[in-house]
Amino acid sequence: MKTIGVLALQGDFSKHAEAVHAAGGETLEVREAADLESAEGLIIPGGESTVIGKLLVRYGLMDPVKRFAAAGKPVFGTCAGAILLSARVERYEQPCLGLLDIQVRRNGYGRQIASFETPLAVPVLGAIPLRAVFIRAPVITAVGKGVEVLAEHKGIPVFLRQGAVMAATFHPELSGDTRLHKYFLSQG
Repeated sequence: MKTIGVLALQGDFSKHAEAVHAAGGETLEVREAADLESAEGLIIPGGESTVIGKLLVRYGLMDPVKRFAAAGKPVFGTCAGAILLSARVERYEQPCLGLLDIQVRRNGYGRQIASFETPLAVPVLGAIPLRAVFIRAPVITAVGKGVEVLAEHKGIPVFLRQGAVMAATFHPELSGDTRLHKYFLSQG
């Protein structure tokens, strides 16, 4: 059974922990660099990307997370986590880890009122669509050569990976469907 660290600085980290447990894994909350030592993977949850980014800097976690990923350990960011994993954020300055060669636009689908759910075809998860929950979701506006798009919504990439780093612009932890977390647990 894999132990997955869930970044627990801000955001919906408890729902990700529940999803990992339901998918057959164990979790630990990551609040400082030493917490990464026991983790076999890391989830960066949704929340407020600016706040999470500032807290990553304040608690000295930027470089440890980059080293964790450089060691080939799987990292998965959802919504705000996808923003933090990106190389570039349009029209906004904030700390980013630069672990995925993508460019994102924050709140790309609109404000909170524009949040939505939709069935999403994710071929790596099988034929049954995943219920994807988009809440003030970012839009991926550019994808580098080494990035594999695993799912799209209306022609826009919403789930991708580059090596052992994955990102989803939606909230799989809110769907009640653990397939995406099981897929993450199978990585690395």
